[in-house]
Amino acid sequence: MYSSPSKLLFLPGASGSTRFWKPAGELLVHPAQQVYVGWPGLGSTPADPGVTSFADLVARVMVEIDQPTALVAQSMGGVVAMLAALERPELVTHLVLTATSGGMDMESLGAQDWRPLFAEANLVVPQWFIDYREDLTPRLAELRMPTLLLWGDDDPISPVSVGQRLAALLPRAELHVFPGGDHRLAKILATEVASLIDRHLAKG
Repeated sequence: MYSSPSKLLFLPGASGSTRFWKPAGELLVHPAQQVYVGWPGLGSTPADPGVTSFADLVARVMVEIDQPTALVAQSMGGVVAMLAALERPELVTHLVLTATSGGMDMESLGAQDWRPLFAEANLVVPQWFIDYREDLTPRLAELRMPTLLLWGDDDPISPVSVGQRLAALLPRAELHVFPGGDHRLAKILATEVASLIDRHLAKG
């Protein structure tokens, strides 16, 4: 297991925007190469006929994990990050997960279902993306890399209870809660988020 990443892979949420993580990424001191991933057919990333399932998204990310890599992921991107880390634990040095579901039963944790409104506002989003649900809780103990969980206490889509549950299930997790933070906290509070990520990446 490598202790420090030479690449930082930034994964967006359902918007697929490669710009989401730029405000925080540009403030980082850590010298690793930065790569901003987009989801095909979402945001500014062109559709790819070879991407027709959630597993294809994970495979797309895994191609980028070709050296010691930290995965920095927002919301649904956090699920992709966790699945990729489960497949490449020897190369994933750190996880940073913000406001994600973590592949858990969100309804039981008091979360508001974002899917209906998102699908209504984004008609081109593929149904397989909207419909994805998988319980990753039986495998979370396998993720032994240091994990930083960033949550806001004003986020109905991924409430603090979700972060607390992940912190209890992941072996090396640290949870930081931003008072008044909502689902976009990683972008809005970029200065504070970047500082926490830099500190986290210094951990071996």
